[in-house]
Amino acid sequence: MESIETVVIGAGQAGLALSWHLGQRRCEHLVLERARIAERWHSQRWDSLYFQFPNWSIELPGYPPYAGGPPDAFAHRSEVCGFLDSYAEAIRAPVRCNTEVTALRRDDALPARFRLVTPQGELRARSVVVATGPYQRGRLPLVQRVLPPEVMQIHSSDYRNPHQLPEGAVLVIGSRASGCQIADELIEAGRRTYLSVGRHQRVPRRYRGRDALWWRRELGLLDQTALEVPPERRLPAPVVTGAHGGYDVDLRQSAARGVSLLGHLRDISDGRLHFGDDLEAILHDGDQSFEAFVARIDAHVARTGGLDVEPAPEKPCVPARTMARSPMLLDVRGDRIGSVIWATGYSFDFSWIEEAEVFDSAGAPIHSRGIAEVPGLYFLGLPWLHKRKSSFLFGVGEDAAHIAAAISGEAS
Repeated sequence: MESIETVVIGAGQAGLALSWHLGQRRCEHLVLERARIAERWHSQRWDSLYFQFPNWSIELPGYPPYAGGPPDAFAHRSEVCGFLDSYAEAIRAPVRCNTEVTALRRDDALPARFRLVTPQGELRARSVVVATGPYQRGRLPLVQRVLPPEVMQIHSSDYRNPHQLPEGAVLVIGSRASGCQIADELIEAGRRTYLSVGRHQRVPRRYRGRDALWWRRELGLLDQTALEVPPERRLPAPVVTGAHGGYDVDLRQSAARGVSLLGHLRDISDGRLHFGDDLEAILHDGDQSFEAFVARIDAHVARTGGLDVEPAPEKPCVPARTMARSPMLLDVRGDRIGSVIWATGYSFDFSWIEEAEVFDSAGAPIHSRGIAEVPGLYFLGLPWLHKRKSSFLFGVGEDAAHIAAAISGEAS
């Protein structure tokens, strides 16, 4: 059986960043990847996707920032894949592709070691870092099971382009980044599109000459820790897009372009979809989050002074709004719904880890800044692992450094 001091599972941004830090400490390690480097960027993103953050934010430790376009432009997903491939090559990451870990368990013969089962054989390791990313399994509500069988249903992670969908109207469920962008693309392609909206945050793509991400960093929001912002106080991530050079995501504008907005999905029965009478309230909350973000920026600029930003615009950033009305019922056959895209987020899938005490009742890892209670087991790249930016491409390096230091200290 092959023995390695440290095995990292996943060769995305988290696993590669950790590989660099482990290499700097001369820690023996191997990175296992179920398919290709950055596989989810390859196979679980739609064709036209552009990175939602500007090019200047594409950076990983020990390597120059992305230089494939202007700093404030947005890279296509294929360019992000290329960046990660180049990074792995430049840091000489010991990646073994097409090697999926199907089970992880304690070694009965050596309790201080783990056994990793793969189709190519088993490995033994003192330390294991699970860096499989935050987008592991598309979350589908149970109610989807009662839709008529003739309706095509896919999760947003399986959506590629409008051509894969059958004839008829498309219903997108979920109004965070993926749902909003997919709905806009479908309308551009001439498809009849419905969008069932939910709670979301709006921000301007750019304000006073700076990107929303720049402002979130400047305001200290990205460095807020999980202890400072417990789960019950966490708001949905702001809805932003890098498509078409980046623009403000405004559902009312989407409606003006032809998207039919609906309230949240309540139930499905007998081929009929029932929606809440809450569309205007949801849109109003989104408008308020936009205005609050802008006001916070203006107050910060006035308080600090000296920032290299443009003056505040004379006109209000949020124009006058008209009330939004929507039907509360759709009939699959009567409204010719041919497909439903569930943009309903993701859940963890750690079913292959045979250490039940590592997880809470919801299946989330129990850890302290990525260090599990089981000695030698670590997690990396998860949302709010330590800070708000922990799962961001440019933010994961900080957590990777912390875990690499813990591993090297443990080995010594």
